[in-house]
Amino acid sequence: MLMKIDSAARIDLLARYKSRLQTGQSAIRERYLAEADAPRLLHERSQLIDELLRELWKELRFPDSLALVAVGGYGRGELYPASDIDLLLLLAEQPDALLTERLEQLVGLFWDIGLEIGHSVRTIEECLGEAAGDLTVMTALVEARLLIGNDKLFARFSSEFNNILDPQMFFLAKRIEQDDRYLRFQESPYSLEPNCKESPGGLRDLQSILWIAQAAGFGNSWQDLEQHGFITHEEAQGLEWRERFLQRLRIQLHLHVGRREDRLLFDYQTALAEQFGFSATPTRRVSEQLMQEYFQTAKTVIQLNTILLQNMGAAIFPLPEQIPHAINERFQNTHQLLDVVHEDVFNETPSAILEAFLLLQQHSELKGMTARTMRSLWRARILIDDEFRQNPENKALFLAIFKQKRGVMHELRRMNQFDILGRYLPNFGAIVGQMQHDLFHAYTVDQHIMQVLGNLRRFSETEFGHEYPFCSQLISGFDHSWVLYIAALFHDIAKGRGGGHSELGAVDAQEFCASHGLSAEDSEMVVWLVLNHLVMSSVAQKQDFSDPDVLAAFAAMVRDERHLTALYLFTVADIRGTSPKVWNSWKGQLLEQLFNQTRRLLIAGGQAPLTQGIIQERQEEAMRLMRFFAIPEAAHESLWNQLDAVYFLRHSAEEIAWHARILNYRIDSKQPIVKARIYPHGEGIEVMVYTLDQRQLFARLVGFFNRAGYNIMDARIHTTRHGYALDSFMLLDVSGRDSDRSMISYIEHELIDRLTRLAPPEAPASGRISRQVKHFPIQPKVTIQPLVTLQPDEEGILFVLSISASDRPGLLYIVAMALAAHGANLHTAKIVTLGERVEDTFLISGGDLDKSASRIKLETELLDRLK
Repeated sequence: MLMKIDSAARIDLLARYKSRLQTGQSAIRERYLAEADAPRLLHERSQLIDELLRELWKELRFPDSLALVAVGGYGRGELYPASDIDLLLLLAEQPDALLTERLEQLVGLFWDIGLEIGHSVRTIEECLGEAAGDLTVMTALVEARLLIGNDKLFARFSSEFNNILDPQMFFLAKRIEQDDRYLRFQESPYSLEPNCKESPGGLRDLQSILWIAQAAGFGNSWQDLEQHGFITHEEAQGLEWRERFLQRLRIQLHLHVGRREDRLLFDYQTALAEQFGFSATPTRRVSEQLMQEYFQTAKTVIQLNTILLQNMGAAIFPLPEQIPHAINERFQNTHQLLDVVHEDVFNETPSAILEAFLLLQQHSELKGMTARTMRSLWRARILIDDEFRQNPENKALFLAIFKQKRGVMHELRRMNQFDILGRYLPNFGAIVGQMQHDLFHAYTVDQHIMQVLGNLRRFSETEFGHEYPFCSQLISGFDHSWVLYIAALFHDIAKGRGGGHSELGAVDAQEFCASHGLSAEDSEMVVWLVLNHLVMSSVAQKQDFSDPDVLAAFAAMVRDERHLTALYLFTVADIRGTSPKVWNSWKGQLLEQLFNQTRRLLIAGGQAPLTQGIIQERQEEAMRLMRFFAIPEAAHESLWNQLDAVYFLRHSAEEIAWHARILNYRIDSKQPIVKARIYPHGEGIEVMVYTLDQRQLFARLVGFFNRAGYNIMDARIHTTRHGYALDSFMLLDVSGRDSDRSMISYIEHELIDRLTRLAPPEAPASGRISRQVKHFPIQPKVTIQPLVTLQPDEEGILFVLSISASDRPGLLYIVAMALAAHGANLHTAKIVTLGERVEDTFLISGGDLDKSASRIKLETELLDRLK
């Protein structure tokens, strides 16, 4: 007979159970904080809820015909601090009105007590029907556990559920579900802010293994899988350790945030790392250390998940007997999979570890490895020691992997996943899972290296020729392209050690090349690339390579066309492998221009050409281009007579012709002239502004462009001899518009209006600093250094203002206003945005900059504004 309770009894009942729940959970929390025993907290919290639910069920005298069943995570006895409590109210038949009302009251009581319930009320038939069409329901019911009520009803449910549970269909469905889940997270555990439950390598990967094992009758624990021979005792212990780490991480996250949250957001990483006992070092933040342990754990979980699912799949889907085809005395082809002839192959012949990857490259008919090969290879990784590394045969095998025509990236990724790569190269192993909170790398160090390697390989593969046509053309004629892959492997291998990672990495590369018998020429190329892999990016983005001296210095550094080509290919691959946000067509165009100009200089002998010769060549080409538009021969002369040599050095012939066409016979215009066009060499808008010079002009332009939703990528500022500003800007849209073309008329009209009215500079629209910048700020750096000018009689003393800081709304406006306050003239601006970080370079002169005290004051003012 159902017990009815009046309001007074309800208040008393709620008070008693709420108090017990709060007292019990507080005690569990305190024990956990003292001992950090994650499995104990999960079990004790589940046990506490069990007791409360059973006693409440009894006190309310629910009929014996019902059963209260725990399902999902609660069903397996794991309750995280902020997890839902999943319940099934199992009925023998459809409830009448009275029972329905009482069940609704019961669920209401659960919530009022403070239990976050996820519940369903179903008959056995309804459970089976929903499970047949919904994998989530099927999975939850796999872990069903009777709490209280009719045990015969629950036994009948269990029996009928097991009858419809098809291990093969369940296995396939869970694999598809896992593949879909991986796709949602870009198939990588190395997100800056991973989800410790759902991301690849998270808790869900471990749960999927045990769900499939339980459905197939292999048990529901790591010990059960050990008894079935799927894993060794040591592997079972390793899985338990990694599971405990992830469990503790999720518990700490729930407790720290105070609600359900499974994402390791920047906001929480530092606090969690400190709770785990990590301490900052001179070279690494506590958050980076925690995340490295997480990423290494996730990497191992993915590998064990792959091995176990393939092994269980082989047991669930036994293949028909087939005579294997021998490859050699150690390996065979079984069902188009690489198979060891017996499970002790790697123990007997350790060099077969590397040979396995080489065979997969050399035999295109092989689609992967058999389950036992993967299992044996994983267990054999510990055989890679100093003796293994010094073995000439192993050195030759390792090097051969890089020289193959196919499968280089696929096998290197597989070697990294199996921990083979990190064991063969211990310095590489040290950076596996190492996060880089430098505001522009989006990947761990090892994954960035793999991205760079992958980009270099794509340059050489014909199916990707449309993506990188110029790079594909260059690499097709580059002999021994595999040296680029070796250099990629070492270019960031010294990250996190302190000191210059390029220099330290070059030392490692030199030792590798000497040890592995590379020729002097190939060794020199590898070491040189590692040492100089940042140079071309710096010259292209931060220096004015229209300056013949800058170009000549760069040409002297690369020495010849082979080194230039190698560095260009490497630089493109490196930048594109840093973060999806870092690369854009403007950077690509800068690098290609620097490559082409340097190559022409090298072909000409490497000496800087005379300035006058460069100017004459560009003027002649500009005149040739203007003839296509039927512009009179002498139309340009009035403009060009007002421009200095630096103008012609900083602009291409095509840009010079464009300016001359626009300003044809209008050089004394009293009205501002603004023209915009789609950038002819890629994405973005190019804007030319011509107006009588005015105070705070650059600040006025910067504020306008920012409010229009554009970032300035490049600015070239000129003042004519008769007092006009001729400024050029390269803009990239950051507002997400579909097309720049619709903005051209807006920019022209609105900017002319503002310049005509001499409207005061508009501060950029306010915006939020990104969470990454907020939690991992970098110390801004500002320097002002003198520069010897090309034309000192016209420009005076030039200074290079260099700024490195966290990106933020209005940063360029801050710089513009500071320069205006000091009366400084801006000649060029090189804007380099690296994810959430900027490294900007400005060429300035005039004002009070000739006084060292004024320069120090400007530096100090900018530092204060950028903090």
